[in-house]
Amino acid sequence: MKSDIEIAQEATMEPIVKVAARMGIGEDDLELYGKYKAKISDEYIRSTADKENGKLILVTAVNPTPAGEGKTTVSVGLGQALCKLGKNAVIALREPSLGPCFGIKGGAAGGGMAQVVPMEDLNLHFTGDFHAITSANNLLAALLDNHIQQGNELNIDTRNIVWKRCMDMNDRVLRNIVVGLGSKADGYAREDHFVITVASEVMAVLCLATDMQDLKERLSRMVVAYNVNGKPVTAGDLKAVGAMAALLKDAIRPNLIQTLEHTPALVHGGPFANIAHGCNSVIATKTALKMADYVVTEAGFGADLGAEKFFDIKCRMSGLKPDAAVLVATLKALKYNGGVPKADVSKPNMEALKKGIVNLEKHIENLQKFGVPVVVTLNVFTADTKEELDYVRAFCEERGCEFALCEVWEKGGEGGRELAQKVLYTLETKESHYAPLYDVNDTLKHKIEIIAKEIYGAGSVNFAPAASKQLSQLEKLGYGKLPVCMAKTQYSLSDNPDLLGRPEGFELNVREVYVSAGAGFVVVLTGSVMTMPGLSKNPAAYSIDVDENGKITGLF
Repeated sequence: MKSDIEIAQEATMEPIVKVAARMGIGEDDLELYGKYKAKISDEYIRSTADKENGKLILVTAVNPTPAGEGKTTVSVGLGQALCKLGKNAVIALREPSLGPCFGIKGGAAGGGMAQVVPMEDLNLHFTGDFHAITSANNLLAALLDNHIQQGNELNIDTRNIVWKRCMDMNDRVLRNIVVGLGSKADGYAREDHFVITVASEVMAVLCLATDMQDLKERLSRMVVAYNVNGKPVTAGDLKAVGAMAALLKDAIRPNLIQTLEHTPALVHGGPFANIAHGCNSVIATKTALKMADYVVTEAGFGADLGAEKFFDIKCRMSGLKPDAAVLVATLKALKYNGGVPKADVSKPNMEALKKGIVNLEKHIENLQKFGVPVVVTLNVFTADTKEELDYVRAFCEERGCEFALCEVWEKGGEGGRELAQKVLYTLETKESHYAPLYDVNDTLKHKIEIIAKEIYGAGSVNFAPAASKQLSQLEKLGYGKLPVCMAKTQYSLSDNPDLLGRPEGFELNVREVYVSAGAGFVVVLTGSVMTMPGLSKNPAAYSIDVDENGKITGLF
């Protein structure tokens, strides 16, 4: 069996100008990065303002398990399948982070016959967007420390600096560090921290901005510290916005690549869903809706994280109105949620399936709370039995969902025909009544409690004393009307990664709260979620190599 990277390297790609031409985009509206990658010009994006929007289809999933669900693979395969049915479709995805790529997750370009290419470029440096975001973030950090060194005119409280440096790699030793050691000329000694680039507020700002002016306004609002009187100090106060915007001027433009079947794919931005809001850029999604009749987009991790933030943050802020949601699962993942060890999830086990399907049930209920029609799809494996598949089909149809089996990993777009047909049927026969879950004018605590109880299934929320104090301070400073961005483990509906299935009545623990004023939301840290991941004992980096001809191996 060929690996994903072998399949991708053997593929015949079309020149990206040819892919763009089929969408009505001329070469003058592309900034080429070689033959197979391009950024779309601001002029083209502005020229589409009066075009009608296509239909927006969100792909999400059950909570991720070691057995794998294949959400990105389904997103790519669904786009290819819609094109096979003669539809004008575009895919809008996030860019992968180098951290997971070299860590435990591996690449994020889809899989098998449902991938976006060039796969190696996408998973590595791509068009440099993440590097630009990292540089802009760290420029702000440097200007902050320099301001303190040069006299601290803004009276920044050096014990209350909240801006962190970042890098796009899993490096646990950088979570908590001390900077400014040495002589007086080496800066003011203080504790500092690193987050992974995808957790940087600059990433969130870039992905929620609608244009360069909006980007600059959002950058200017970002809180970097508090002064001795407890008032926020912003990037605008530090005069950092112009230089940061200069670093981001190319990164703000969406990237155009293609799938193995030459379906256009806009891949842009990549905030983590367990830490940040987990969606590709607003600019890319809106551009895709002007380019095609059907847009397939993806939210990170399970529907309790990525989909909730897609609906409550991205759609609320941007005015996007999703028309349908596709919920991805596997029999393996459902049996794992039913208590079966990973080594045994391929074996038929109706008892475990019936026990674990409650995880899927909860995600169906959650999506329906947003008023969006749901299609459930199962990634099919050779060990799956007809009895098990029929049980899941009946279970979903009883809950008002269309259901389809999916074989896009093996068969590409052809293997997604049933799913594409069910999605089209849903779009034609079921009206979306999308609405956010909560009123943004509620108190911050009430918004957190609504998500905890309605989406996660918690019985109560425990706010640590520090978190309660932070919430009170943020409301006094005028940030109380912002939506909330929950940082939580992706492996469970709860804040405990070991609670599988459908835990209910548990206590959700909120330990820290801070504002991302530029992005426009309040971040709520629960459990022990890390904003700078670490590497495992055997990271994926051990298997990655390049030969004398420049051919990369080991990306998967």
